[in-house]
Amino acid sequence: MPHAMQGVFPVMITPFRPDNTVDWEGYARLIEWYLDNGSHGLFAVCQSSEMQFLSLEERRELARFTVEQVAGRVPVVASGHISDSISDQKEELLTIAGTGVDAVVLVTNRLAAANEDSSAFQSRMDALLEALPADLMLGLYECPAPYRRLLTDEEVSWCAHSGRFAFLKDVTCNLEHLKRRLALVAGTPLAINNANAAIAWPAIQAGGHGFSGVMNNFHPDLYRWLIDHGQAHPEFAAELDTFLVLAAMSESLGYPKLAKHFHRRIGTFASVHSRSVNYDIDERHWAADVVLDQILEGADRLRNRIRSL
Repeated sequence: MPHAMQGVFPVMITPFRPDNTVDWEGYARLIEWYLDNGSHGLFAVCQSSEMQFLSLEERRELARFTVEQVAGRVPVVASGHISDSISDQKEELLTIAGTGVDAVVLVTNRLAAANEDSSAFQSRMDALLEALPADLMLGLYECPAPYRRLLTDEEVSWCAHSGRFAFLKDVTCNLEHLKRRLALVAGTPLAINNANAAIAWPAIQAGGHGFSGVMNNFHPDLYRWLIDHGQAHPEFAAELDTFLVLAAMSESLGYPKLAKHFHRRIGTFASVHSRSVNYDIDERHWAADVVLDQILEGADRLRNRIRSL
């Protein structure tokens, strides 16, 4: 079955000005950069967007702006689902739905606390589905913050067969677990989009539907090449995969601020200000700039190789 929400789906970052307001001009350039580099769709208002540090009005405006800037060229999905109470969650999700996004994304850890079981999850899910328009396309996101709440096999199967969900951003970071999920959703509208760079190429080879990891903020075009051409060039795909896995180790160096340093370097926007990372990454993560040098230079060398294939 073809899936509406699959392929390279970057989790979008939010550029801020030094005065802590959103840099809308920089955000517009960032959107165009994602599209120019092969993204199949965009995931706005997510953890990479620093959604836990955005007001509901800011979350709404980010989603609305993304939809308007993209203007139908690719699907836009958005979350902003951060509250504890069901009444506040309904307000958040309905607010995002009103921006015209192609799918509204439910965060799994908002549907059950760490010490709660599937019955609590199902109860909250039912309440939210009842409040949302029946024709609204939905997604699922196993967001790692404030804790990672992986769906059970039964929950994945229920969501897949309900017909309400178009994709799951899978954060299992485990290839065998992902393969099991692919079998569970076979023949349903639910796409499984892996979020982990370490298993990105094996997941694609196993029939995974897409990649929605943070490294799409650095080189989405290389993941796009793997999806489109990797099977035809297995030796080079393996070499590219090694680079992508090692480059992804940089996520621990103050992401998403690290991605803002990257985009300042390439001219997308000017400020590296972040609400979620409130320290100087150069002081805490020694030689972070050298790591970025290697990511930039290594990616360009691989692009040159791709052009010669």
